[in-house]
Amino acid sequence: MAKTFFITGTDTDAGKTRVACALLAAGRAQGLSTAALKPVAAGVSETPAGRCNGDVASLLQYCQPELSIDAINPFCFDEPIAPHIAAENTGTRLSVHDIATRCQPVLAQKADLTLVEGAGGWKVPVNDTDTLADLVKALELPVILVVGMKLGCLNHALLTAQAIAADGLQLAGWIANRVDPDMLYYQENLETLTRRLQAPLFAELPCLEAADSGAGFIDLSRLP
Repeated sequence: MAKTFFITGTDTDAGKTRVACALLAAGRAQGLSTAALKPVAAGVSETPAGRCNGDVASLLQYCQPELSIDAINPFCFDEPIAPHIAAENTGTRLSVHDIATRCQPVLAQKADLTLVEGAGGWKVPVNDTDTLADLVKALELPVILVVGMKLGCLNHALLTAQAIAADGLQLAGWIANRVDPDMLYYQENLETLTRRLQAPLFAELPCLEAADSGAGFIDLSRLP
């Protein structure tokens, strides 16, 4: 059965793309079809895939069948700033309806594993009134929370989980992504989150070399 999840993070640079790529790579290793969406992205550079957002270039590598940059990332802005500000600077007004509509071609493919990656954290604005959380509600997706394991992650993770629940959405589980290799009391922090988050821990990703997809640390059988 096809599975689709929204990937959110405790903050910018929590490792959403890294975790999404690890999940997709694990899926491909099992012979699954895979697809990804990063509906809104801000910040463009030259990548091996061409001029696009770096996260999008990473996701492209793990989609099978292949997808185009525009399919994965329908709304992209040059400046690496908050998406709603980047959109305003180009005279664009983002709307949840338009973003959700542009996601449909990829979602309609019903790949075995489809991941929709957010931008920044859970409540990133898309316009004056709406946030990316409203997009998740519109798409009715379960959520995987990426916890960037560093000082401050306990507060960020618990507040994000609380916000997801308040929005009436399912926190399917969470993944610990070690962004600070020198984090003090890593295990104690992990155990605290395991006790307090009302969702299963799917995986732990250690600090890895850039060439390592992280797929070896993922057990897809643990996904609901």
